[in-house]
Amino acid sequence: MSADMTPPSRWSRLRDFFFRPSTMSVTAVVGIGMLSGLLLWSGFNTGMDATNTLGFCVSCHEMRDTVLQEYKETVHYKNRSGVRAACADCHVPKDWAHKFLRKIQASSELYGKFVTASIDTPEKFEAKRMEMAQRVWATMKANDSQECRNCHSWEAMDPHKQTTRARKKMEPAQKEGKTCIDCHKGIAHLLPSEYTEDEE
Repeated sequence: MSADMTPPSRWSRLRDFFFRPSTMSVTAVVGIGMLSGLLLWSGFNTGMDATNTLGFCVSCHEMRDTVLQEYKETVHYKNRSGVRAACADCHVPKDWAHKFLRKIQASSELYGKFVTASIDTPEKFEAKRMEMAQRVWATMKANDSQECRNCHSWEAMDPHKQTTRARKKMEPAQKEGKTCIDCHKGIAHLLPSEYTEDEE
């Protein structure tokens, strides 16, 4: 290096590095990939949120004519406090990974409606009600009724404000480590006609 040449500054070396054609190509590919990923992710999440609405859940006549009518008669739909638990509150986990898995499972229900037509009439729906209920009960049992516990908790319950009957059942259930679904099957939907207390 001659005496009259000054070494390039740090900024000029960085500028030269980032504005080389090969670096610009890589930067563009990475940038486009990140932007595409962000757009796909937000679109996917928007779709997941849209399929969690009551309107979407009851958009087919089997749900509108059966489970929606049952649900409207429960405390989860109309109550003194005005708090409503909709379909997704009980049937869709809150955390992303489990929500994603539940959406994949739900696609089999859509398959049962549109492809195999196994639940496309109220009669067929009733014939499969026990099978569908058992699947939901097993899921709730396996996750300790997590969807119930998003709103209800043992710690927040005041046994002195419960009815005598409720208190007599709740206190032993808590001690025995039972979960909500062990005792509250049929809380939002009619029990299947084949259901017996022996199922518990």
